[in-house]
Amino acid sequence: MEKILKTARASGSLDLSNRSLQEVPQQVYRLLEVVGPDEKWWEVVELQKLILCHNKIATLSDELGNLSSITVLLINHNELTYLPSSIGRLCLLKYLDFSGNSIKELPVEIGNATTLVRLQGANNLLSELPSSIGNCVSLLELQVANNLLTTLPDELCHCSRLIKLDLEGNKLVEFPKGLLSSFSSLTELNAAKNLLNEMPEELGYLSSLIRLDLHRNRITAIKPSLAGCSSLVELFLGENLISNVPEGIAALQSLGTLDIHANQLRNYPAEACSLRLSVLDLSNNNLSELPAELGKMTTLRKLLLIGNPLKTIRSSLVTGSTSSLLKYLRSRVPALDETTSALPSSGNVFGADVKNQILMAAREATTSKVLSLRGKGLKNVPSSAWEVGDIASLDLSKNDIEVLPTDMSMCTALEALLLTDNKIQKWQGQVFASLTGLQHLVLTGNPLREFPPGAFKEVSTLQILDLSGISVPLPTPPALSDMPNLRELYLKRMQLNEIPSDVPKLIHLRILDVSQNAITALPEEIICLTQLEQLDISDNNISSLPPKLGLLDPCLHVLKVDGNPLRSIRRTVLDRGTKALLLYLKDKIPS
Repeated sequence: MEKILKTARASGSLDLSNRSLQEVPQQVYRLLEVVGPDEKWWEVVELQKLILCHNKIATLSDELGNLSSITVLLINHNELTYLPSSIGRLCLLKYLDFSGNSIKELPVEIGNATTLVRLQGANNLLSELPSSIGNCVSLLELQVANNLLTTLPDELCHCSRLIKLDLEGNKLVEFPKGLLSSFSSLTELNAAKNLLNEMPEELGYLSSLIRLDLHRNRITAIKPSLAGCSSLVELFLGENLISNVPEGIAALQSLGTLDIHANQLRNYPAEACSLRLSVLDLSNNNLSELPAELGKMTTLRKLLLIGNPLKTIRSSLVTGSTSSLLKYLRSRVPALDETTSALPSSGNVFGADVKNQILMAAREATTSKVLSLRGKGLKNVPSSAWEVGDIASLDLSKNDIEVLPTDMSMCTALEALLLTDNKIQKWQGQVFASLTGLQHLVLTGNPLREFPPGAFKEVSTLQILDLSGISVPLPTPPALSDMPNLRELYLKRMQLNEIPSDVPKLIHLRILDVSQNAITALPEEIICLTQLEQLDISDNNISSLPPKLGLLDPCLHVLKVDGNPLRSIRRTVLDRGTKALLLYLKDKIPS
C-alpha cells in the first residue's frame, strides 16, 4: 500500500480498484500528510484521480472533502448506501461514477460540485434527484438508468448543455413541462422501460438529437412534432401501444434505424418508404399488408416482419432474406404507378403549370425564407431565386440545371443551397464565393468533371458539405482544411480508396459519412475528431478497426460498419451496437 500511495503522490492518480477493500485506507484521505523521508516534498502532486471501483466499500468518510483537487472519482460497484455531504467540497470534480451501489438519495450538496461534466449513477435505489442538481450547469452527461425515479426536478432545465441523458429502467410517467425544450444540444435520449403514457411534445425542439430510445413504455401515438428531430438517426419505439405511423415521419431523412416492433400497427404508410433506412423492425404487430413502395427502399439491409398477420405475402418470404422480400414488393409497384399516370404533366395534382408553381413557391418564401423548386424540370434557375429577397434556403434538387447564373450573387442571405441530382459539370466557384453566408451545400449526384485548385477556399464558411455520388478525385490535401468550420461531411459513393488525410484536421466535425466506397483502412488519426457524433464507414473494404477508435466513446453515438470484411470482430459484438463496439475496441488498446 505504501508503494502505491507513493506512486500516487508522484502521478496524481490513485487506483485501488478490484482489491476487495471494505473501507478506504485512512492514508488516502491524508495523502499529502504522509510524505516519506525518501520523497522530495516539492515533487509531490495533489491527487486528481481516485479510483475505488469494484470493491466492497460500505461508507466513505467525510474526509473525502479534503481531497479538493480531485477531478475524477470512480466509486462504482461497491456497497455504498449514501454519499457523504462533503462531496460538495470537491470544487474541481468533473467526473463522478457511483453506479452499481445501493444509494437511495443524493446529498443536496451535490449541487455545489458545479464543475461536474459527467454524472453516472445507474443501478442504484434513487427515488428522486435533488433540485440542487440544477446548479451543475456544466453537465454534459447524466446517466441514472435502472433506479426508482418517478419524476425529474424542474431545476434540471438549467443543465442546458446536456448531450446525453439516460433514464432507462425507471418509473417515469411524464417529463416536467418545458424540461426537454431546454436541452437544445442533446444528441442521445434514453427513456426506455419507464411508464410514459405519451411521447413528449417538446421532442420537436431537439434538432440535434441523434438517438432516441422510448421502447417498452405505454405510448399510444407518435407525435407529429417528432419531425423537428431533423438529425435523428436511430429511433426505438418497440413494445408500446402505437396503432399507426404518421405520414410526417417521412420528414426524418437522416433516420437509419426505425424499430417499432411489438406494437399495434395496422398499416405502414407509403410516404414513409421515402426514408433511407438500414434497419426497419415491424415485427409482432397487426399488419395485414405492406405498401409496395417498400420494395424501393434499396438501402434496407434488415426488414423484420415476423409475427404479423400478413395475408398477401407468403410466409417463406416473410421469414426469408430481406433482399428477396424487397424484390417481391418491387414487382408490385408498376400496378401502383398506373394509377398515378393520369396526373397532369406538371406533376401537380391541382393542374397548375410549372410557372404557376414557381410563383406560388416564391409567394410562400416571402414569409418562410425557404424556397423549394425541387423536381420542376428546370433547365435554368428562375429569377425568383434572387428576387424574393432574404432567402435563407434554396432547394433546386432533381432538375436539369447545368449552370448557376451570376445573378445568384444577389442571394446575400442564402445559408443553404441544395443542388442534388442536376447536370452541373463545372464547379460553380464564382457563384459560391459570392454567397458569403453559405453554410450548407449539397451537390450529390451531379456529373462534376473536376474540383479546380482552391475550390474549397471559395466555400470556406461551410458547415455542411455533401459531395456524395461525385466520382472525380477530391483536391489534393489539405484542401478540406480550407473549410475549418465543417460540422458535417458526406463523401458517399465517391470511389475513394482512402479517407482523405486532412479529414482528421476538421476538429469541429460531428458527422462523417464515407460509406459505399473502396476504403481499405480507417486511419488512427480519426481519434483527433473529438466532437464526432456519427461515423458511417459501411460498405467499404475495411478488414480491421484501430483499437484507439474506442477512445471516441464519450462523443461517438453512431458507428456504422456493416458491409465491411471485418475479420477480427465477432458478429455478436457488432450486433450489440455502437456502444458495445467502442468498449470492445477500447479494451484492445495495449496497456
